[in-house]
Amino acid sequence: MSSKLIAPSVLAADFANLQRDIEMVNSSDADWFHIDIMDGVFVPNISFGMPVLEAIAKHAKKTIDVHLMIVDPDRYIKTFAELGANNLTVHYEACTHLHRTLQAIKAEGMKAGVALNPHTNINVLEDTINDIDLVCIMSVNPGFGGQSFIENTYSKVKQLKDLIIRKGANTKIEIDGGVTSKNAKALIDAGADVLVAGSFVFRNDDPIFTIANLKEIAND
Repeated sequence: MSSKLIAPSVLAADFANLQRDIEMVNSSDADWFHIDIMDGVFVPNISFGMPVLEAIAKHAKKTIDVHLMIVDPDRYIKTFAELGANNLTVHYEACTHLHRTLQAIKAEGMKAGVALNPHTNINVLEDTINDIDLVCIMSVNPGFGGQSFIENTYSKVKQLKDLIIRKGANTKIEIDGGVTSKNAKALIDAGADVLVAGSFVFRNDDPIFTIANLKEIAND
């Protein structure tokens, strides 16, 4: 069984001390940097754009997991590859031609991810699951950090795991939103492979310990 991964969400970092926080993640037990790109159109918030991602990529020593919460993501696939993204996740709800988008991401040498909003049913991935490296299940409504976890997520993860097994896919399941040490184990038991944690890590007095603790819970 492959090791379960922890991906601190940089959206919750201290932007005035971004390099310090990036170095902290580098030296921690975390596996990925999770980076949310928001356009204020697809979600009611604007995060950071290309220059900040470029600055992060310069210092990051781990996998860069970029989550695009934007309309028309196809326009930027090549740019994100050039900026150093290793995984590029687009929202199902933002893609008219999902299969084509996934092929375009892979053509740029990145792993292709698909994110689902809380109201979107797992069934919509029935026809593309074998082309998807990573499914990001939103366990809060996308747009803002620090929201409380949506309980329906557990059954959604189980449904997705069933689909992956049934189709013989190698897709990883990522959970994004409201992840803490309290629900980490239940999410892993339901079938999750990657846990994204933002506020829980960065607003903690000892983020290094928090990450190590999450990693331990996830792989217990």
